[in-house]
Amino acid sequence: MTQTRKYELKRRAERQQETHRRIVEAAVELHATVGPARTTIAAIAERAGVGRPTVYAHFPDERSLFSACSAHVRCTTPPPDQAPWGGIADPQTRLRTALTELYAYYRRSESLLDNILRDSDVMPVVRETAKGRFAYLLELRELLAQGWGVRGRRRARLCAALGHALEFRTWQSLARRQGLDDEDAAELMVALAQYAAAGRAAE
Repeated sequence: MTQTRKYELKRRAERQQETHRRIVEAAVELHATVGPARTTIAAIAERAGVGRPTVYAHFPDERSLFSACSAHVRCTTPPPDQAPWGGIADPQTRLRTALTELYAYYRRSESLLDNILRDSDVMPVVRETAKGRFAYLLELRELLAQGWGVRGRRRARLCAALGHALEFRTWQSLARRQGLDDEDAAELMVALAQYAAAGRAAE
């Protein structure tokens, strides 16, 4: 194979990668603005500057497109890394730190997360690709439940309080409808966890 042929193949591959990237970025932008359920292939093609057949050539079905979009979002705007929080011995400080960082992430990604949660009720493919986020929150809840020194019903209540505090909709209610900043919202949820762990006086 001549050098010219190799160069042409390399340039073609680069153009394909660039087109692929533009399509994914266009889809993610539309998901954040109008939502997955209202995003059409025609709109993606127009925003990416390609024709509809090109979109289908790269992504023949919804599943492949949404998988690529999810991977792109995880790469460009990932949720906070849990690892540093595991090194915080005091459970309340750990929870406060985690919630403050998680709520800041929710604020940055609010439009996209809001649309994904809304449309997951009507689009199974969106619900499926969102499973990773739910797994992340479940793993985080288990990390934050460590070190409180509670068992049985108290631990069950603590886990329920933590799960509630970690939800995007909880942050949205506290920040948007109740007007709290992220630090105050986190502090309120720490107080909820403390109350849940303390249990009833009769127990």
